[in-house]
Amino acid sequence: MLRVSFKGLSSSIRNSLRSISVSSANKSDDLFVHRDTPEDNPNIPFEFSAENKKRVDAILSIYPEGHKRGAMIPLLDLAQRQQGWLPISAMHKVAEVLDLPNMRVYEVATFYTMFKRKPMGQYHVQVCTTTPCWLRGSDQIMNVCKQNLGIGPGETTKDRKFSITEVECLGACVNAPMVAINDDYYEDLTEKDMSEILQDLKNGNVPVAGPRSGRFASEPSHKLTSLYEEPKGPGFGVQSGL
Repeated sequence: MLRVSFKGLSSSIRNSLRSISVSSANKSDDLFVHRDTPEDNPNIPFEFSAENKKRVDAILSIYPEGHKRGAMIPLLDLAQRQQGWLPISAMHKVAEVLDLPNMRVYEVATFYTMFKRKPMGQYHVQVCTTTPCWLRGSDQIMNVCKQNLGIGPGETTKDRKFSITEVECLGACVNAPMVAINDDYYEDLTEKDMSEILQDLKNGNVPVAGPRSGRFASEPSHKLTSLYEEPKGPGFGVQSGL
């Protein structure tokens, strides 16, 4: 009787431990699992363009003999820029160039969220919703994007022109709220600013990147809050007895 109870208890413990060790991330198609699709399978050939082959050679020349694998991220980025996203055949090409097993490339491509493993729009709108941007109205910026484009985070418009992604801190907290569109940052945004930016892109015009408030960079938005007068001389504020 005691043995039966102990066996049941052991089974219960094993099951609870298994449920603890399994995370939702392990079930994510987007990050970890590849399944062949008509637009993404090893039978679709990928070759670097003639211009990009010169870039590949230039990148590889930076690395000493025996350390060419250090060029993996720059080569994956180059492949993604050429294709607009990173299909598995492009990963295989990078592995071939670096003379590495495919698995070594998969490990890197699935770790960094900068590599997009499904077709993306021409304009990748990344809306930062981390705390500083959220406090400054990133929810409203996201709503403008969704209403203007008719899609939500993780989706792409039918014409393949826009994709929206919700991202964590892009490092422009002083200029919150902000979005990154491809390689450009658009900062100090209002809802009106975001609408104008999207409309410009729809019209084939690329808006000027940077703060939309008139700031040059990350200086105070109204007036200086420090270093607005000549510094005091040596000993200023020190007790006379010292």
